[in-house]
Amino acid sequence: MTRNELFGNILKKRSFLCVGLDSDINKIPPSLHKAEDPVFEFNKGIIDATADFVVACKPNIAFYESRGAGGWITLKKTVDYIKKNYPDIFLIADAKRGDIGNTSKLYARAFFENMDFDGVTVAPYMGEDSVTPFLEYPGKWVILLALTSNRGADDFQYHPGDENSLYKLVLNKSKSWADMENMMYVVGATRAEMLSDIREIVPHHFLLIPGIGAQGGSLDDVVDHGINSSCGLLVNSSRGIIFADNSQEYARAAKVKAHELQKQMEAHLDMRGLL
Repeated sequence: MTRNELFGNILKKRSFLCVGLDSDINKIPPSLHKAEDPVFEFNKGIIDATADFVVACKPNIAFYESRGAGGWITLKKTVDYIKKNYPDIFLIADAKRGDIGNTSKLYARAFFENMDFDGVTVAPYMGEDSVTPFLEYPGKWVILLALTSNRGADDFQYHPGDENSLYKLVLNKSKSWADMENMMYVVGATRAEMLSDIREIVPHHFLLIPGIGAQGGSLDDVVDHGINSSCGLLVNSSRGIIFADNSQEYARAAKVKAHELQKQMEAHLDMRGLL
C-alpha cells in the first residue's frame, strides 16, 4: 500500500484508527471456545464490526506465536480474511523484529511474502543492516520503534534535557535508510507532548501511536502535537475496543467503541481542513 493510498483511505473513512488484534484466548468470550478456532472466530467478529471505522489492523504476534503451530495458523487465517474481504485495511505485523542481516531477511520473508502484511514493526538497536532487509520489498513498510509508551522506555530511549537521547538518534540516522514512502515510526501516546520535537525531525512521516485508552494516552494531545498535512497518524486502540464486552455481544460493543473514536478523529480532521 502506498502513502497516497493510505491517506486516501483516511479521508474516505474519516478516520486514522488502527485496531490492535491482541487476541488473548483467555479473554475472549467463553461462548467462542466451542468453535474450531476460537481466536479466529473472535477476530472475524471484531474485524467485521469495525471495518467501516478503521484504516489499519495490527495483530500483536506474541498472542499468536505463544500458542504454537495453531496460533500461526490462526494468524494466517486472520491475515487472509482481511486481505480478501477488506483489502483497503493497512495490515501491520506487530512483531518488533530486528537481527543480523540474514536473519532479518527471513523475518521479512515471513511477514511480507508468507503472510502478506503491509508493514512490520522493527527494533532499530542492531542498526542499519538489521533494518534494510525489510526495506527490499516494494510497497511494504518498516515501522521503526522510536519512543515507546512503556515505563521502561526511560531506561534507554529518553532522558530529560538530553539532546542526544536515543530516540532522536534513531530518527535522525534512519532517515538516511528510507523515506516517508516506506518508513513509519512508533511513538507512544503517553509521550504526546514530545511529538512536537519528533515532528521537527520527521515532519512528513506517518507515526504509529499506541497507548490511548487503557494505557492512559490522550487522543486530543496526540493530534494537537503530532498531526501533519497528510494526517500522518495511525492511532491504535487494542483492549479498549476488542475487550469492551465479554459476552456474545462483544462485536457490537467493539463497533460502538470504534465508532466513538472514529467520530472524534473525524472532528479533528475536519477542524484542520483535511476533509
